[in-house]
Amino acid sequence: MVFCGRTSSKGLLRHLEPVNEQTPNPITPRWITALESAGAEGRKGLAVLVDPDKVKDSHDLDWMSNPGFEAVHTVLLGGSLVTEGSMDTVASWIRERTNTPIVLFPGSPSQLTAEADALLFLSVISGRNPEALIGKHVEAASRVRELGLDAVGCGYMLIDGGRTTTAHYMSGSLPIPGDKPDIAATTALAGHYLGQQCMYLDTGSGADRPVSGDMIAAVRDAVPCPIIVGGGITTPDEVMDAWAAGADLAVVGSAIERDPHFLQAFVTEAERQG
Repeated sequence: MVFCGRTSSKGLLRHLEPVNEQTPNPITPRWITALESAGAEGRKGLAVLVDPDKVKDSHDLDWMSNPGFEAVHTVLLGGSLVTEGSMDTVASWIRERTNTPIVLFPGSPSQLTAEADALLFLSVISGRNPEALIGKHVEAASRVRELGLDAVGCGYMLIDGGRTTTAHYMSGSLPIPGDKPDIAATTALAGHYLGQQCMYLDTGSGADRPVSGDMIAAVRDAVPCPIIVGGGITTPDEVMDAWAAGADLAVVGSAIERDPHFLQAFVTEAERQG
């Protein structure tokens, strides 16, 4: 896996620095701790989101064997609505291919597996739906403990990305308007005061546009914890723009589903800009 350093507000890549490349288990000692440490050093990461419903057999993950995969810091596993895919099976297929940390990104309490390294315990702080704020968490808590999962409190903020996405619909809440960075910043600050260990700004899979740089920057100014940004990121430049604005981890999902060579293109562009 790699973290990427930045040198300017334009998000120019400084270097691709391998981290723990030869270590059997790269998590030291917790996934969130490693992310916090990297952020303190100004290093940025790339995450890929794997939707179990889109993985019908192990060969659907062959892109993880491509040369560009060394650029990936985290594999997020889950989705807003998983109806067919097996979390256990897909996680084991991922584990066969890489030692990169697997972090659960669950849309419901049913999306849990002991095969993961950590769990984003997502609370939809951008909405007012009590089930998404705490209700589902109560349902899941005992199971999380039984599985021995490393639960990471995460303030999940849905952002308007130009269209209604599955994440918006399933959460039963309205997203924060994309042109209101002040609302996002104060929401994140409230989440931080409530003890959330990281913030996740998301326009949802397949969004027309990603979270704006102004909004990411406003949240970065408001909270000291790691910031994850996803939804609508379809090009290497958009990954690096998110980094430049203040994201610690940029998430790509649909773009890889459409183009398995996305990661190779990302590495090429990162090296060109570096």
